[in-house]
Amino acid sequence: MRNTSLRIGERAQLDLFRSVPGDIAPRDAQDLMTWPFFSLAKSRRIAPIDFRMGETWISVEAVPEHGMATIWDADVLIWAASQLIQARDAGRPTSRLMATTPHEILAFTERGTGKASYDRLKAALDRLQSTTVATSIRQQHQRRRHRFSWINEWRELADHNGRAFGIELILPDWFYAGVLDRALVLTIDRAYFALTGGLERWLYRLVRKHGGRQSGGWSFDVEHLHLKSGVLSPYRRFAFELRGIVQRQPLPGYALSIEHQLGRERLIFAPLPADSFDRAMRRVRLASVDNRR
Repeated sequence: MRNTSLRIGERAQLDLFRSVPGDIAPRDAQDLMTWPFFSLAKSRRIAPIDFRMGETWISVEAVPEHGMATIWDADVLIWAASQLIQARDAGRPTSRLMATTPHEILAFTERGTGKASYDRLKAALDRLQSTTVATSIRQQHQRRRHRFSWINEWRELADHNGRAFGIELILPDWFYAGVLDRALVLTIDRAYFALTGGLERWLYRLVRKHGGRQSGGWSFDVEHLHLKSGVLSPYRRFAFELRGIVQRQPLPGYALSIEHQLGRERLIFAPLPADSFDRAMRRVRLASVDNRR
């Protein structure tokens, strides 16, 4: 209750941005693609993420009632970033206060639109709002922290009969500022939403961020990947699951391989040629259909 007046003041100072439905290219925030901000598990995670690498540090904390925001919940932020960039490029004003409908978010992220999907979206919004993040990323002085939640607040909108017809949400300054900097947003493949595994989703975002469309690809030490993922599972389990992903080749647009060097494993990834990419896209879609049956 002590923050009620602050929230009312914040809402009053923000112009309302109304989302526009349609075929909008999905965009992702590069900071979220690079660092361990989300749980990769489908089960509820309460244990915090405490990440340190050089001068970069991230602390993510959850509440027992909702658990930590997951990489699937982050689809809401991808939707928000996509809407904001689309509006900016079209010359429309943007705002951290966004109004939309659950149907728009669910359709954009290629989820079902039944009651169960609506309930899952509300649970995702609760996790995004209750998860707190403190980080040195994009701070002028690395030792200082910026603390925020992925959504400052959200509410359902209802008509005079009490029937829900939409939602409003307020994005944090940290996320909003990163999205509107053109250098900090990347377009991602829509097939990303068909990836069902948390580790697969995290790996695609990392590969897209670091590999891009460089013909030579990129590589990472597997132990380094384990650290950057923020997962609770031990290294051996992580490496086993990573090898399984390499065997399945599910990432749209990229080929993966494992290389052994001096007793250590490295993950190699490179963009697929256009024809191989199209075949991989069809394979992902077919697998998605099979999983939903």
